[in-house]
Amino acid sequence: MKLSIVVPCYNESENIPLILSRFNDVIIRDDVEVVIVNNGSTDNSDDIFKKLIPKYAFARLVKVEENIGYGFGIVSGLKQAGGEYIGWTHADMQTDPKDVIKALEIIENQNEDQVYIKGNRIGRPFFDQFFTSGMSVFETLYMGKKLWDINAQPNIFHRSFFEQWENAPNDFALDLYALYYAKKLNFKIIRFNVLFPERIHGSSSWNTGLKSKWKFIKRTFDFSLKLKKSLK
Repeated sequence: MKLSIVVPCYNESENIPLILSRFNDVIIRDDVEVVIVNNGSTDNSDDIFKKLIPKYAFARLVKVEENIGYGFGIVSGLKQAGGEYIGWTHADMQTDPKDVIKALEIIENQNEDQVYIKGNRIGRPFFDQFFTSGMSVFETLYMGKKLWDINAQPNIFHRSFFEQWENAPNDFALDLYALYYAKKLNFKIIRFNVLFPERIHGSSSWNTGLKSKWKFIKRTFDFSLKLKKSLK
């Protein structure tokens, strides 16, 4: 297997058929697998997975009984991944599965393993861009590494990088952890533009307004303190 891409799903029942169908449209090779993680969903996702996953040869399911967090779901999927390259993207259809294939093509053209491929979101609402820019400036100044658009998708890297991880966060700080760690190890970071449209179905599990953004800032700040100390 060349690539295993993890897709964490928490109460994404309306998007599951769409994302599987879209991956089916763009995967034209037999060495790519999509590891769908049912990350403790409380809607009818389980029934939809049981019905649809067997129809797609590239897809397999990892079930997390209790939703501990976004990061925990991704790491649970990465542990089951069999690809030479591994990574993750979102299930909300705001990141196009074709970007995963583009990221794979980019990393395959490199002649080294210490490469980290990551999307760079364009076409976002002004307020979201402003929020992301503020967080990026803070993280860059505080962590001492250029950290921009940290939560952009997809993320693709050689599996040997994942094997070095210790105490990865269970929440949305996983994106920061992975990017910062890659930079600390002097990986070659390659960013490429990805469109980021509005959700088709459902709503974000965290981005629900100013209050949720403030909580996100506080959690990220607290984690940044721990991360900077742990990866010196």
